[in-house]
Amino acid sequence: MFYKKVKKETYNKENQEPVLRTSICTGEKTIGFRDIHTGKFTEIMLIRNNKDMDEFMEKYNISKEEIKKEW
Repeated sequence: MFYKKVKKETYNKENQEPVLRTSICTGEKTIGFRDIHTGKFTEIMLIRNNKDMDEFMEKYNISKEEIKKEW
């Protein structure tokens, strides 16, 4: 009946890039932004299923092609 509105947020596209980190041991996936200059990773959320990934992409207006994968 009532849908939760996703608040659009922004990130610094010049200094940050979206990264999906996956643990080799457990398979746990976290998504966040890595600073291009320092390499510092800022975790935003845990990805448990495709719905979480879609929510993140909608929130930050990012396509799947823009997200880099990291092990």
